[in-house]
Amino acid sequence: MRSNIAAVLFGLIATADVQAHEPITTKLTWTQEISRIVYKRCVSCHREGGTAMAFRDYDQIRPWAKAVREEVLERRMPPWGAAPGVGEFRDDPSLTRPEIEMIVSWVEGGAPKGDDIYIPRFPAAAPRHEAGKPTSAPLVVASAAPVTLTKALTAAAIRPLHLPVGASMEVTALYPDGSVEHLIWLRDFRAEWTWLYTFKEPLRLPKGTQIAVHAPASAAAAILAAK
Repeated sequence: MRSNIAAVLFGLIATADVQAHEPITTKLTWTQEISRIVYKRCVSCHREGGTAMAFRDYDQIRPWAKAVREEVLERRMPPWGAAPGVGEFRDDPSLTRPEIEMIVSWVEGGAPKGDDIYIPRFPAAAPRHEAGKPTSAPLVVASAAPVTLTKALTAAAIRPLHLPVGASMEVTALYPDGSVEHLIWLRDFRAEWTWLYTFKEPLRLPKGTQIAVHAPASAAAAILAAK
């Protein structure tokens, strides 16, 4: 038992020693650039009392730097669900391409800390992705039963229903003039993504629009009308 503990401790010390001596090849630092991205995009979950390990300060995020790099490159973090380029939604925490490049360059450049004088104020806790309470019954469209609108509808938000974990869902609108608009595309769905996706601007769907849900047979989409 003692030998096992000693081996683990040696491994931790060796890892820390390697990190401490990694060459610094970037001018990007935690205190100036990276903390601002993390505070804006990540700490609603990555904080004390949140749903993931805290990233309040450099000492908390530094051991996870390489894992963070992989997560943002694969666009698994921050978790969101809606594929970029299909629909525009409020409260989208997804990293921009420049933000991803900055995080990757910071990690690959040795993940330096920087001067504490530049660290921004840690943001107050704020709820993300409120479930939302519709003022009227939503329009529910099942995957096996497209719906043709009998009157115009102004859509404010959309929510996936009964979508299996790992599945995908695409909701499209076929307008009376024959044009098609993709409202949302969810890929490799996770259970925690069952929230309201609120459009940046309410979407006008004229009478005669056909709404279809491309997803497993058990799934549906709820479309909430604007007030």
